[in-house]
Amino acid sequence: MPTRSGGSPPSPTESAAGDAGPTAPAGAWEALLRGEHGDPFALLGPHVDAEGRWWLTVFLPGAVSVEAVTANGTRIIASLHERDARGLFSNVLPRLRKRPNYRLRITWANGERSAALDDPYRHLPVLGDTDMWLLAEGTEQRPYEKLGAHPRSIDGVQGTLFALWAPHARRVSVVGDWNAWDARRHPMRLRREAGVWEIFIPQVAAGARYKFALLDMHGAHEPWRADPYARQAELRPATASVVSAALPVPSSTHVSVSHAQPMAVYEVHVGSWRRAGDDRERWLQWHELADSLIPYACEMGFTHLELMPIAEHPFDGSWGYQPIGLYAPTARCGEPAGLKDFIDRCHAAGLGVILDWVPGHFPTDLHGLGRFDGSHLYEHADPREGSHPDWGTLIYNYGRYEVRDFLIGNARYWVEQFGVDALRVDAVASMIYRDYSRAPGQWLPNVHGGRENLEAIEFLQRLNEALGADHPHIATIAEESTSWPGVSQPTAQGGLGFHYKWNMGWMNDVLRYFARDPVHRRHHQNELTFGLLYAFNEHFVLPLSHDEVVHGKGSLLGKMPGDRWQRFANLRLLLAYMYAHPGRKLLFMGGEFGQEREWNHDRSLDWHLLEDPAHRGVQSLVRDLNQRYRTLPALHARDSEAGGFTWLSHDEHDLSVLAFMRHAEHGADDVIAVFNFTPMVRSGYRLGVPDTGAWRECFNSDSAHYGGGNLGNRGARLAPEALAVHGRSHSLCLDLPPLAALFLQRTD
Repeated sequence: MPTRSGGSPPSPTESAAGDAGPTAPAGAWEALLRGEHGDPFALLGPHVDAEGRWWLTVFLPGAVSVEAVTANGTRIIASLHERDARGLFSNVLPRLRKRPNYRLRITWANGERSAALDDPYRHLPVLGDTDMWLLAEGTEQRPYEKLGAHPRSIDGVQGTLFALWAPHARRVSVVGDWNAWDARRHPMRLRREAGVWEIFIPQVAAGARYKFALLDMHGAHEPWRADPYARQAELRPATASVVSAALPVPSSTHVSVSHAQPMAVYEVHVGSWRRAGDDRERWLQWHELADSLIPYACEMGFTHLELMPIAEHPFDGSWGYQPIGLYAPTARCGEPAGLKDFIDRCHAAGLGVILDWVPGHFPTDLHGLGRFDGSHLYEHADPREGSHPDWGTLIYNYGRYEVRDFLIGNARYWVEQFGVDALRVDAVASMIYRDYSRAPGQWLPNVHGGRENLEAIEFLQRLNEALGADHPHIATIAEESTSWPGVSQPTAQGGLGFHYKWNMGWMNDVLRYFARDPVHRRHHQNELTFGLLYAFNEHFVLPLSHDEVVHGKGSLLGKMPGDRWQRFANLRLLLAYMYAHPGRKLLFMGGEFGQEREWNHDRSLDWHLLEDPAHRGVQSLVRDLNQRYRTLPALHARDSEAGGFTWLSHDEHDLSVLAFMRHAEHGADDVIAVFNFTPMVRSGYRLGVPDTGAWRECFNSDSAHYGGGNLGNRGARLAPEALAVHGRSHSLCLDLPPLAALFLQRTD
């Protein structure tokens, strides 16, 4: 009985020519010709018959003649007979004793004659048994090294290995530029032990576009899918994946995101920071961003750039928060190598890079992950846990280990392949609560009857443990908007394991306070002081982010009350308050110079505003705040320690004045911050302070350099006097400018 080398024996049939040629079960050849056969390697390529002869069968729709030639293309081994006019050819390869090494020379219907081409179906499986076992067991730490599209050489032949996880598909084919997007041409081999399909296609190189064509378990044709593990994608609105060349090894230089170091983050949407071209509509490419954004962020004194999501996404209006190609840097800014070079240049300039990462949900676009192989492969089947009511997106099934590997592997990918220094995990609250934004009856409780998403919690803990074990220098930051305990506590202590948490409560309270007319602020001072009750429960980042300047909320400057002078003074005061308050700092682009209109992702920031002295003043203020923040240890060294903070005055509601002291490890480095939240000048204001040392004003947000009135204490040496106030035996006599912040530094 004829058998295929390395395969199971097919049932014998008679060939069209009457020879004991290729055999298969009834209907198999017809299924192959229709592009519906699930095991093409059982029919195509070289096979051994009962007499020990090698038979070769190929399926090349559009071909009129096919010859098998030697590997170097100099000699014809056999001319293949046409078995079916739809493109099926076969013949015996005479006088061969071992698995043949051959090429194909093809004449097409248009008269074109190809060079000698390698046959994908002559190759044995490429992925090994160990690869399959790791993928099947969910213990493959870097699945992106096995799945996806990988240019490589096999048996001296250059090509690309394609591999796809689709366990419920009946057939999977690769379609692309090289096969005229014909799903019949390159059906893949199924590795049943892991539900992985693979094929090595010779002559396919980096830059080739491709998709996967699937038949579901019922034989229905699914929409052609982009590769979940594609490392490059077409520029929208096109949706194909692109074979990507391997990246060079990333720079080993990382910028610390540790608790002991300052972290002043400049959050950037790379598509609207600046626009290029005559019509100012083109996104800057990575090399253009490296030439402009990096020196700007450094000159402004920021320590880190945070890039809003740059994984491939179909809709610009999602700002990247609805990604489909998690492994593909968006083509809007160029090729992956450009991003790699951009990050290396950031590191060379001393800038850390934080990547906004979205493992919480994905869109329903037909080329994406939803019902990927005809089943709910990546998402939950029940919409009460698999569909997001706010965003119309699908939620990952975190209980499926292949999905966890896909996501945790993606986190490793950005760290290991591109060298990012931190991941900011988006929408954590939507992941850890089953009833997030759902009405009663529209969500399913966990196995204990509770609202916690136990699978998502375990996923986040595993994510942080995995990155921490292999990359202890990498930080993870949670956007978590509730009072969930222990977000930034180690998993060994029951926490989620993040290094930092965005302090959304601080942001909401502070912006609500600053939007009030100063005449009413005395009734709401608790909105500023309440945050200090929990400021040291987590390692916090204070976010004045993109979310606060969209959807009708207006810009930061637009939120400020009063006339033009008061609005700018209030903005300077807000920024100074953030830099003095415990917590790492994050400022969205445009806030550093007082962008007036609300952020629009389709337009550049209004850089022309810097022609106005008031806007230049805000920019100078942020530059100087970053300098003070980085060089004064008291403003950053003990951010998460209650011992790093002392109230000096917090209950003078009628005056709307606050004052506190920030402590470094050494008292000589202490800093006093005083804030006047009214447009009233407070001359001769008494502030209780320690009875030792003298102080000098080192920052004044009312400086004329920033557009202020230049009131204050003009750098004079201020010694404590033996006049009791605020529960202390000594005090300073200060002049407080209107709507202004003062920082005082010890002079001894």
